[in-house]
Amino acid sequence: MKKRLTIWALGLIVLCAAALPLAFRAQPRAPQPAAAAATPLPAAANPPSTHPRIDAAIHHLEAAKSELQAAPEEFHGHRVKAIAHIDQALNECGKALASAP
Repeated sequence: MKKRLTIWALGLIVLCAAALPLAFRAQPRAPQPAAAAATPLPAAANPPSTHPRIDAAIHHLEAAKSELQAAPEEFHGHRVKAIAHIDQALNECGKALASAP
């Protein structure tokens, strides 16, 4: 009887441990403000690029900037500094694309 109870308890623990990642992944994200949502450019204004890695970096930087702008706290000025650094990085990416052959 004691052995059977131990097996059931261990099985329950394993089942709960396996279900934990599913429970945390199912949490809804905070709603994004409408102003922070990126609007795609028309196809004519966004020609295909020969530098897909820089384009991907620009996309990720813009997404990070939107997330930081939507953050409710100030984080003692570090959030604002991070946004400024992202603006500088976006500027440098633009210069890289402009100087590319």
